Amino acid sequence: MTKFIFALALFTTTFSLLAQENRTGSIEWPEKYKPNNSKFYVENEVEINASPEIVWGILIDALKWESWYEGAKDVSLKDKTETTLKSNTVFEWKTMGLKFESTIEQYEPNRLLAWESKKKSIQGFHVWLIIPTEKGCKVITAESQNGWLTFFEKTFQPKKLKKLHDIWLAELKTKSENL
Repeated sequence: MTKFIFALALFTTTFSLLAQENRTGSIEWPEKYKPNNSKFYVENEVEINASPEIVWGILIDALKWESWYEGAKDVSLKDKTETTLKSNTVFEWKTMGLKFESTIEQYEPNRLLAWESKKKSIQGFHVWLIIPTEKGCKVITAESQNGWLTFFEKTFQPKKLKKLHDIWLAELKTKSENL
């Protein structure tokens, strides 16, 4: 019976990871951040009744995030001549109580935005995928993390990141639909 339960748990975990990777199949995950290679992965989505262009404009305006999203603090762009996120933009910010330096790694206007954040204790790859729909768009945000700090995140705050991303998406939806 124990072998059966173990096999079932292994199958369920493997199936879940494959399903996650298939849902975000149009994302080019760096090898170490592929959902089935990372130590921690979350994915959230929302339907927004606004065009991808409207959502994109709000999303790349990182300097304004903290005015509408509680999980972003002290956002600044390294290149002070830039006003919005672009390909290879480096920005600093605080989230979940930690200060990060993040670099835009993937940038396809109105469709895909991804950045990598690196610290000695934790490294992450955060992706925003915008998919047009009849009424506007679906936005998927996914984050894959590695590093020793992920153990504590998974053990003591396993739902915190998912909840913060839900808030971020809900606020993005509200802001986009009210323009």
